[in-house]
Amino acid sequence: MAEQFDFTVIGSGPGGYVAAIRAAQLGMKVAVVEKWATFGGTCLNIGCIPSKALLYATELFEEAGHSFSQLGIDIPAPVLNLPQMMNHKTETVASNVNGVEYLFKKNKITAFRGIGSIAAPGKVLVTPQSGPTQTIETKNIVIATGSVSANLPGIEIDEKQIVTSTGAIALDKVPERMLVIGAGVIGLELGSVWNRLGSKVTVVEFLDRILPGMDSEAARQFQRMLQKQGFEFKLGQKVAGIDKQEDGSLKVRIEPAAGGNAEFLDVDVALVAIGRKPYTEGLGLEIVGVALDERGRVRTDAHYKTSVDGIYAIGDVIAGPMLAHKAEDEGIAVAEIIAGQAGHVNYGAIPSVVYTNPEIATVGKTEDELKAEGIDYKVGKFPFTANGRAKAMLATQGFVKILADVATDRVLGATIVGKNAGEMIHELTVLMEFSGAGEDLARTTHAHPTLSEAIREAALMLGDGAIHI
Repeated sequence: MAEQFDFTVIGSGPGGYVAAIRAAQLGMKVAVVEKWATFGGTCLNIGCIPSKALLYATELFEEAGHSFSQLGIDIPAPVLNLPQMMNHKTETVASNVNGVEYLFKKNKITAFRGIGSIAAPGKVLVTPQSGPTQTIETKNIVIATGSVSANLPGIEIDEKQIVTSTGAIALDKVPERMLVIGAGVIGLELGSVWNRLGSKVTVVEFLDRILPGMDSEAARQFQRMLQKQGFEFKLGQKVAGIDKQEDGSLKVRIEPAAGGNAEFLDVDVALVAIGRKPYTEGLGLEIVGVALDERGRVRTDAHYKTSVDGIYAIGDVIAGPMLAHKAEDEGIAVAEIIAGQAGHVNYGAIPSVVYTNPEIATVGKTEDELKAEGIDYKVGKFPFTANGRAKAMLATQGFVKILADVATDRVLGATIVGKNAGEMIHELTVLMEFSGAGEDLARTTHAHPTLSEAIREAALMLGDGAIHI
């Protein structure tokens, strides 16, 4: 007889492992199926965590080389030790994935190693690399298989010269010239890593702007900041082909998105960062009748239930932003729903962060969205050039922008461009979670001197005006 479980998750990324832990906390007998040697999925192994280790290390490298002297710290020019930087990344990943393994043991979660597929409602097959297939009998199945990098037709990824984010965090030397295809979050973050280490970075984007979906004013200002850092942008362009040359370089054919004459660019490494697509391969969804939408995502209702009873899906494999914390919240919600509780995710208050320098953090609606929806809004904006702590930290780039409803003063969205924006955005996220008004924030005491004072000043701009501008 196969072992019986209440709750079986396929995939142990942020959505899957959090769902499993929450289900175990609620008293369910839980199994997790993972095909990789380590837990944590893309995020912990080859995505969010290792990229942030490299972003932090290269940010310090940049500061040591360019900013320390302004602060009265005179040191020789820093020397890059790339193997040690990569070792720091590897150790960071190991610490995180080992932490998930510990949490599984602590919560008495049974882990199965191998490729998970759904044979029928209530039955999951686990196919290991070697050995016999195992069968899991379970009351509920949660699909949490995440996403993979999207590719351009006709371009062959080798993860050495033509790379996805996976290869871009594992290069063994700094490329002299790097092409980034796609001006989204992943491309700009990883482009920043190698730009700081000395690469000449060129970004090609099909659209006429960077960071599609984010506040357009913030995107325009941020593009200028990146250009000052050495980035070159080719907007409204597309990559039509990449050929490997005899000297080891790559010749890239670039064409205007609207049509026109092509140009050629010689680079050493090309990063394909045009987005991600849901990963459903080998799950057997067509066999059991789980419906997909027009973009290949698993179709679910408001309670994460698929078209088949007893089968649920969360994270990158369903609709919504492909964010680890969105998947985590859905993991908690689906476990609570299956346990008979009122699990819920507020999709109107999910923050998003670009971990460049400066960072960009957003929550809620952008001005572009409010205009498109015909909502009457007001803007409170405050620059970090007028913030005392920012001046002391040589971090005066950027601003805080808060959007509120004209009639009710309820905050509808916010964007922060600046140092530590990713940490500061949560003040606005909490405010929005409680349907707070601009005045609530304006009347909240903020410690002085802090970068967060700029948030209060932006809130004051929604009313009678800021104090320090």
